Amino acid sequence: MFNRLFQGLVRQMSGAVDRTVGIIDENSTIIACSEINKIGEVVDFGSLDKKNDGEIFIYEGYTYKNFGAKQNPAELVFVEGTDEAAEKFLSLMAVSLSNIVKYYGEKYDKANFIKNVLLDNILPGDIYIKARELHFNLDASRVVFLVRVTSNYDAAIFEVIQNLFPDKNKDFVININETDIALVKEIHSNTTQKDLEKLARSIIDTLSSEFYAHCVVGIGSVVTGIRELATSFKETQIALEVGKVFDSEKTIISYNNLGIARLIYQLPTTLCEMFLKEVFKKGSIESLDHETLFTIQKFFENSLNVSETSRKLFVHRNTLVYRLEKIKKLTGLDLREFDDAIVFKVALMVKKYLTSNPIKY
Repeated sequence: MFNRLFQGLVRQMSGAVDRTVGIIDENSTIIACSEINKIGEVVDFGSLDKKNDGEIFIYEGYTYKNFGAKQNPAELVFVEGTDEAAEKFLSLMAVSLSNIVKYYGEKYDKANFIKNVLLDNILPGDIYIKARELHFNLDASRVVFLVRVTSNYDAAIFEVIQNLFPDKNKDFVININETDIALVKEIHSNTTQKDLEKLARSIIDTLSSEFYAHCVVGIGSVVTGIRELATSFKETQIALEVGKVFDSEKTIISYNNLGIARLIYQLPTTLCEMFLKEVFKKGSIESLDHETLFTIQKFFENSLNVSETSRKLFVHRNTLVYRLEKIKKLTGLDLREFDDAIVFKVALMVKKYLTSNPIKY
């Protein structure tokens, strides 16, 4: 990141003074230079002590000066020439570089800090100390979004999401892995769940239109305080995994709207297997074909209303009644009875959960 910024500044400065300008890192390697072919070269200062507390020094036709927010003597800026103009220009250049390092250094320190909080890579006792050092608002309300790109991933997606949230002091976009990008968003106290989903929709639509990328977004709970961000992040992961099992057609899944799916997802698999054996006769649930399962789904969607379901399925009412009787004969459950319908609905979800090999967080 710094190298790219340095190279841009060097190119502009060189054009203004018509001299070779460059930057050397702590290993004496040129990392940015107006003469591209010099990048990567190592400058051998020999016995010359370049640790001179920010003083300008001359070496082999070039003028050098260190820079950085903490005056690190290992980082140098240089300009061609040894005259007074070179010294003045070098001083201006050092100030510019110092400001860049200070601004972006703090910015990326904050981003790394947030990433460590999300991934539980920082001790709880150190979180508040570091947060105060970086001037975080400890009382702000925040929420974590997890954007998972499922197809057509492009490296530029990260930058596009960053551009959607330009306030770098309040919003942080974090690369988690090759497909997941986390957004930590500071929000107002009156922000609603609908507002959060609208924000998630804007991310999905932007990535779809610019990269034809398909993605899903998990939304965690709104939290107050830095430490609780890890909880909100885990919730986004759970939301995406639960959504993949129970609502694969959805692209926005909020942890707070998972309903009964959240309970089932947290159950031990042995308990789920016991429940299925208790509810169904041996092999009865496996005997239901695709058409029957589709009929059941539509029956549930239409609130157990036989007439409405038959109309939506374009079948005669008696045909639907026959299918429901067949289900009752196979499973022992009459879906026209509310209690039996609830048991059957939960059992189907449990079955789906068991066959999905869920990932636990």
